[in-house]
Amino acid sequence: MYQVPNPSALPMPRIRLRSIVKDDREFLYRCYASTRTEELSVVPWSDADKDQFLRMQFHAQSDHYEKHYRQAQFQVILVDEVPAGRLYVDRWPKEIRIVDITLLPAFRGHGIGSTLLQTLIEESESAGKPLSIHVEKNNPAMRLYLRLGFVPVGEVGVYDLMQRPVSSKE
Repeated sequence: MYQVPNPSALPMPRIRLRSIVKDDREFLYRCYASTRTEELSVVPWSDADKDQFLRMQFHAQSDHYEKHYRQAQFQVILVDEVPAGRLYVDRWPKEIRIVDITLLPAFRGHGIGSTLLQTLIEESESAGKPLSIHVEKNNPAMRLYLRLGFVPVGEVGVYDLMQRPVSSKE
């Protein structure tokens, strides 16, 4: 009988980041679209109409990010050299802001997001700056942010502004 290996006994995949290049546009669209699948599943549109809507929304989001986060690092998340998601981070004088972190569905729930967030938490602690992110109120990842010490500090529409304060070092 085949035994399923214990996930904690499996080696952690190699995770690295690389800067986004022009050829990543379609991959980045797929990342974005993957976050809207459940929401659009109840909409009575054709697949072509959903795709057209999602592309319009993706372009609007991309334009917004480029306009409002000019200094941000826009990176592709690679897992064992396979494109798995995107991570956009802006480093401000008094705060580190996660603009966006998205993993494709096949890569969710395997500790990859937690690993990336832990790295950013370590950076924020070292820099003495809080780490923040806007999280949609119904996003399942909200539990992860709360577990990692993020707390709600404000809201903007359907988003909570979550912040992880710097630990006090006494």
